[in-house]
Amino acid sequence: MGGFLDTKATPTPLDDVDRAILMLLQDDAGITNHELARRVAVSPPTCLRRVRRLIEQGIIEKQVVIVSPEKVGAGLTGIVEVTLDVQAAEALITFERCMAKEATVTQCYRVSQGPDFVLMVQVPDMEAYHALVHRAFTAQNNVRNVRTFFSIHRSKFDTRVVV
Repeated sequence: MGGFLDTKATPTPLDDVDRAILMLLQDDAGITNHELARRVAVSPPTCLRRVRRLIEQGIIEKQVVIVSPEKVGAGLTGIVEVTLDVQAAEALITFERCMAKEATVTQCYRVSQGPDFVLMVQVPDMEAYHALVHRAFTAQNNVRNVRTFFSIHRSKFDTRVVV
């Protein structure tokens, strides 16, 4: 299964049925196996075997529910650039592991050119953001610079990967 440290995954060969299954499940992971099988034109047992194989191969990492942040009181979105003092492999991995433990950090990317990391954070308000900054950034010795942009309008959000 892919993780936050994987950088060299080998693509798994997929046929048209696999691709159709993946596209439909990305739209609605709660679709029944019978309905999924009908839509991709295979028998229910064949469809179930294929879905299980996609899970076992790590192509389907997990099935989730997407919650509206605004409706549950976590409507402040921050796009955070973080630059470290030391960029040795061990320091980068240590930072990634710390971010993986932070519930309000929803995405963490090691990037090239510019900052070392770009994070997506979802917090209720500025007070929660300041608590995150203190806990996750200023308390760490290796963080040199943090720059945050706050979203004022989200015009697109999608979790789909085109396969």
